[in-house]
Amino acid sequence: MSSMSNVAGLSKYIRTFPKTGISIFSMIFISFIAGTLIFLINHMGNLTLFEKILYGGAFGFGVFGISSISSGALMQQFINSMKGINLKTKHSMLLSLISMIIIVIISIIGSLISTIFKLDLFVNSVVFGCVLIFALLIFVLWSTSSIGLIKSAIVSSIQPLLVISMLIVVNVLGSAEQAFEFGIISLFIKLITANLIFLLAIYSFVKVIESPLKRNLGVGLLELLSLFISHLGDGSSSLEHIFEDIGEPIDTLVGTVSFKSMKDDTIKALFISPCVHPGPIGEIGGSNMPTILADRFDTFTMVAHGPSTHDFNPVSQKEIDKVELAVNKGLADMNYDNKASKFVRYCEENAKVGVQFFNDGMVLLNTFAPNGSDDIEFGVGLSLMTQSKKHCNVNNSIVIDCHNSFNEEKGRVLPGNPEVFQILDAIDKIKCVKAEETVKIGCNYDPMETLDKSNGIGESGLKSMVIEVENQKTAYVLLDSNNMEIGFRERIFKEVENLNIDEIEVMTTDTHSVNTLSNGYNPVGVTNKEEIIEYIIKSINNAIDDLEPVKVGCSVNRIEGLNTFGPNNSVELVSTISSIVAVSRIVAPLIFILAILLVFVWIFYLPSI
Repeated sequence: MSSMSNVAGLSKYIRTFPKTGISIFSMIFISFIAGTLIFLINHMGNLTLFEKILYGGAFGFGVFGISSISSGALMQQFINSMKGINLKTKHSMLLSLISMIIIVIISIIGSLISTIFKLDLFVNSVVFGCVLIFALLIFVLWSTSSIGLIKSAIVSSIQPLLVISMLIVVNVLGSAEQAFEFGIISLFIKLITANLIFLLAIYSFVKVIESPLKRNLGVGLLELLSLFISHLGDGSSSLEHIFEDIGEPIDTLVGTVSFKSMKDDTIKALFISPCVHPGPIGEIGGSNMPTILADRFDTFTMVAHGPSTHDFNPVSQKEIDKVELAVNKGLADMNYDNKASKFVRYCEENAKVGVQFFNDGMVLLNTFAPNGSDDIEFGVGLSLMTQSKKHCNVNNSIVIDCHNSFNEEKGRVLPGNPEVFQILDAIDKIKCVKAEETVKIGCNYDPMETLDKSNGIGESGLKSMVIEVENQKTAYVLLDSNNMEIGFRERIFKEVENLNIDEIEVMTTDTHSVNTLSNGYNPVGVTNKEEIIEYIIKSINNAIDDLEPVKVGCSVNRIEGLNTFGPNNSVELVSTISSIVAVSRIVAPLIFILAILLVFVWIFYLPSI
């Protein structure tokens, strides 16, 4: 999970750009101050201090401010006309502001060096700054706007050309003093040649880092990056088209427990555990599957986290239709009876398995809390189903990964891990009893309206189901979250001790819709602990008040042809991106340091033409 989720940290920057007005005001203010400093540093003849501030500020605003504000407006218009994506006015203005700051800093440094060593470096410093921002802009626009190299180069040249043009205009029209003398043709030759050097450097770098992904998965890195940013910024689902092209069809399982009211024989509640991973991030693929799937059924529905990893991420939301189809198939063939057993918890080292029998099936709630863990892999889950079915001679075994104790250092539970054998040993301890007692259930749904994704709470909020068998009340509590802060589960257990329940398990759906804010990892319980506990207490009490006799049925059905990332492509994608990062650390400094040195020598040391 970490390799994909870490990237989600970018979203907090993408969504928190300053407003357009703030960027424009900053450009006006900084350019005025920069011009004043340049005039003060350069000892502008017989000008008074007031005149240096006045003329210098006007010079800075004219050369740096006006050109940068105009560039911000023009860039956005050009990108839109070229059918580019991701660049709103606030984005282009921020880019212009950052670029202007770079030019201003280099220009002030050039002025200082000129004054100290009696040189004339100011104009060349401005040119050098313009070349650097051209490189910055072309790299940003090419990698985020999906308009290609040549169009990116055209748009990226707007601000440098405007700055140099305004420098010429202000110098020619300025009546205070002809401070900066230069040849216009020489100036533009220096600028264009230096820009071409950087253009070649950027093209070479991108081709080097793109080739592994293009060769292995047939996907362009810049295209992938731009569509990913588009999703984080605007919620675009265009990235799904790429995933569909590289996806792998798989068969997997979904377990369903259905409770029918004894009064009217309608379904009162569904408890579903798909072996499908709700990822990869935001609203892409199956990231919001727990809510989307639950909304497909006209009844109270809890969609828990079945054993699955990012390998089983659906490539698009439409793949969730196949999960719904498998659930409906199970409901159509399901046998019901009003029999169940008490909830019993079995432990083996760090593994804890909560077991409850319903009719001809059983439910296993697996956790390693308070020790950290991440996703249980599907192959492991399949072995748990097989082992428990054989051990207890039941028709259906529904395995839940409670996903309720987050530790960044702990990875997935994979075949061969000690945790696998701990769960299997716990299953061997199960005292298999027949489901012979009558059962009641009560349900409650709370959207937790005062909390949101920044608190780790997804669209489905909180769902609680209390199951009463032979006077034992067990609370199944499900938070629409991606894991839980380590120790928070135990805190909840302690806070509900005085409620009218005997057992409780707290689960999360593992929704990755909450991973677009805050940071890559966003487990519930990091913030607002007391408020979340209050919601849980209220929800359990409401579920108790809703208790009524039901009959229950279980099924485990195959989901066929689910198009997912797949174990091959998922590993390929992560490993390829990791190799790109490793190569970039070596290639990027070599290419860009060489380009900067060539440009520096070209601008400052070669004689004027």
